[in-house]
Amino acid sequence: MYRIGIDIGGTQLRAALLDDDMNIIDSFKTVNDRTMTGAQNMDRVIRFIRSVKEPLAGIGIGSPGPLDLKKGIVVNPPNLVGWDNFEIVKYMEEQTGLKTWLDNDANVAGLAEALRGAGMGYESVAFIGISTGLGGAYVYRGELIHGAHSCGAEFYNMIVNDDPYSHKGANPGSLNENASGSAMQRMATERFGREMQPKELFELFYAGNEDAKSILTYTAETLARGIANIFYTIDPDVYVFGGSVAIHHPWYMDVVKQKAMKYITADDILIVPARYDDDAGLIGAALLVRQ
Repeated sequence: MYRIGIDIGGTQLRAALLDDDMNIIDSFKTVNDRTMTGAQNMDRVIRFIRSVKEPLAGIGIGSPGPLDLKKGIVVNPPNLVGWDNFEIVKYMEEQTGLKTWLDNDANVAGLAEALRGAGMGYESVAFIGISTGLGGAYVYRGELIHGAHSCGAEFYNMIVNDDPYSHKGANPGSLNENASGSAMQRMATERFGREMQPKELFELFYAGNEDAKSILTYTAETLARGIANIFYTIDPDVYVFGGSVAIHHPWYMDVVKQKAMKYITADDILIVPARYDDDAGLIGAALLVRQ
């Protein structure tokens, strides 16, 4: 039996047809048009689904949050324009006749890593993705842990210091505001007096720039505190790190681990890079489908 995995991003919509072994058989990609509603954007994905000739077990969707998972609603993600309060599960089921599952984009990436990727074979897996934002997931014995309010493993909002900065949906002093790619961008822009992306910040670090070193030392320290908090809350078998920051700069994660061990009583913790890159969302979304 085949299934559909859908990965909703702020700039792109992606969908794929996958088999039971999570091989991608066919795929579709289009721009997430900010002049259109969520339903209008999804109509293009629905046309792809209707073109599939193979028998389908269902549809899995990974979307930026916040989400109401019990009601299948995209609530008000800051990076999705025109999607607020979109009853996406109901809409997809009505339009396709297929059972549909919805979860947070970081959760589905974590599920892909836990069941098929770098966390495969471990009982408990903490996934942390660091790119523009910082997302997290916790998978225990093959199941995503959501919590009573769908906020389980939302590591991004974990408070790690007293920094007052915050933007929509994030606590002041949270991990996202102090260790994500957008946090690096904000700090670098303030320090250097011009717009600066994380890529350039790392380049300046490699060139020996002391300001770049200071910023990355700070973000590594706050991420280390986050890891320590996760350790003392759920103590996972393995921490899987994905996202562009972690994958492209493995030395940075080594520094983070060294700093984290200052706060941890165990002799060692296992931190590994994610196996999947861009396809993690598609694979994880497809894994939501229960046959």
